[in-house]
Amino acid sequence: MRHRKAGVKLNMTSSHRQAMFRNMVTSLFKYDRIKTTDAKAKELRRWADHMITLAKRGDLHARRQAMSVIREKNVVHKLFEEASERFGSVAGGYTRLVKLGRRPGDSAPVSLIELITQESRDKKKKPAKKAKPAAAPKAKEKAVAKDAAGAVEVTPAVPDADAADVVEAATEEKTQVAADPEETSGPAEAVDAQADEAVPEKAETEAAAAEEQKESKDKSE
Repeated sequence: MRHRKAGVKLNMTSSHRQAMFRNMVTSLFKYDRIKTTDAKAKELRRWADHMITLAKRGDLHARRQAMSVIREKNVVHKLFEEASERFGSVAGGYTRLVKLGRRPGDSAPVSLIELITQESRDKKKKPAKKAKPAAAPKAKEKAVAKDAAGAVEVTPAVPDADAADVVEAATEEKTQVAADPEETSGPAEAVDAQADEAVPEKAETEAAAAEEQKESKDKSE
């Protein structure tokens, strides 16, 4: 049984395998991405995650442990300086695999392994909002205006019974006005009333003039 023997053998000796992964993890942190076979990329993720965990810890012992694996000191120093800012407070999942197809020579499946930073995570969570075109609000306003115009133009039809009631109410109003002219007196009606008052006075004046003429005629005889 293979207890406590994690990892793949890759048909290599242990010294060859460790030397290869030390070179690959150094290149990964130096260039941020490398291309290799699927099996090697999956195993390399374990090495890279362990180095980033040490860098986020940041003490002297963690730095010495990382330098025993990564072959270049400047890569180790750069990793420890930028680890907290680049990878944030996320625990794990620092790398990403992208399958690229098969290699031309031996048809081996090839993948791209790259580091995932905090900026790329934020961009993925919050995509940029696209600005709406300026023509959209105008079209909406035109549609609303058209609907309003249609609403004004449409008038409900009056049933025959309602029309008859309206005509009957108008006739009753006219009858009341004719019966009670004093209630609805306007300027024209006031003039007519003054003319009616002047007619009896004129008749009385003419009658008085006729009587005077008759009296004068009798006296002359």
